[in-house]
Amino acid sequence: MNTADLGLPVEVPSTALFTDQYELTMLQAALRAGTAERRSVFEVFTRRLPHGRRYGVVAGTGRVLDAVENFRFDADVLGFLRERAVVDEPTLRWLADYRFSGDIWGYPEGEVYFPGSPILRVEGSFAECVLLETVILSILNHDSAIAAAASRMSAAAGDRPLIEMGARRTHELAAVAASRAAYIGGFTSTSDLAAGFRYGIPTVGTSAHAFTLLHDQERDAFQAQVDSMGRGTTLLVDTYDVAEAVRTAVEVAGPELGAVRIDSGDLLLVAHRVRQQLDELGATGTRILVTSDLDEYAIASLAAAPVDAYGVGTQLVTGSGYPTASMVYKLVARAESADASAPLVPVAKRSTGGKTSVGGRKWAARRRDAEGVAEAEVIGTGPVPAELAGRQLLVQLVKGGDVVAREPLDAVRNRHARARADLPLSAIQLSRGEPVIPTEYAHERPGSQTGA
Repeated sequence: MNTADLGLPVEVPSTALFTDQYELTMLQAALRAGTAERRSVFEVFTRRLPHGRRYGVVAGTGRVLDAVENFRFDADVLGFLRERAVVDEPTLRWLADYRFSGDIWGYPEGEVYFPGSPILRVEGSFAECVLLETVILSILNHDSAIAAAASRMSAAAGDRPLIEMGARRTHELAAVAASRAAYIGGFTSTSDLAAGFRYGIPTVGTSAHAFTLLHDQERDAFQAQVDSMGRGTTLLVDTYDVAEAVRTAVEVAGPELGAVRIDSGDLLLVAHRVRQQLDELGATGTRILVTSDLDEYAIASLAAAPVDAYGVGTQLVTGSGYPTASMVYKLVARAESADASAPLVPVAKRSTGGKTSVGGRKWAARRRDAEGVAEAEVIGTGPVPAELAGRQLLVQLVKGGDVVAREPLDAVRNRHARARADLPLSAIQLSRGEPVIPTEYAHERPGSQTGA
């Protein structure tokens, strides 16, 4: 779900200063040179996946659409730029009327991607497109990194639910975005109420060790929680002695106790012991939730343990070792003049050190084998081969400045589950390897950059 679905009164402030200064100084120079209105195409892509990862996950697209809509230079923002002499008065006057009026195409949110995939394509004048570089990259790089980690964790967890609980391990606003990205990647709930409010993600939570320590006896704490929340609550059993706590928990709540949470120790060993103890006490329906700095590898190691759910924090909100998706925003085509009919000319950076790019306005399609399993990411310019016409990945997100592709968050989450399922089975292996399918480039065709 999203805020619009819920009818929540959440206002998004101007995103105009979520940018780097050189975006504005480039604008000023282009306005003075007469090149600012040249039709241009920028693309977001990554040259490589994080080391050993098999696929990436597109996340943050919905937030990008919000950011583009709210990219406005109001009086306070213009006053700041004037006071700091960031740009000159003609540029400030141009910015005062700024509204993105171009088109944006992209991979649908939740889709998977690979090196070179044109994840987002932004088209319009150079002036209006260049200003969006930083805010688009900051959103996509963060959210896609979190979603990729979440996807790996949810694949490792199988049918067991995952709780996102990393708000205290990152910036307070990043925590909300991380929860959204985690939900896309397969998590089922969050402890962060701001994320629940903003995006309608289910929220959960009961108590921490502080609540047990507050009371004179562990039994008193358990009794207070059960009296308040009912027998179906989750009791934290590792503040003191786990075996004694489990015994007390069942005595207080009875066999109807909802769950126990284990937050420390050898989780594999403790989970087996707790399951055996619960069963012996008649609490056969009581679930076991484990937390304690989990990542996808720890989750996979607990696959054979009697664990019913996982709570993940630090490793999730930091991308499980890769906090960015390393996406870039590059000009790939531009017109030779401001004339609307001027054809697009492919352009590309040429440099050493692995930072080259491929010029031209691109399409992307995913080729499948006879069983319908993805076998290659095909990227090209010009006409799309007939055999790939029905496999194109980019969809229009913004048309003439208007957002045309907002969707509920659950639809995005479901899309990711389908996209991951369509990949070869090796995609969900946690061992390091190459991208699960190769990226292939179709041959460019002369004069092809004027296409829609």
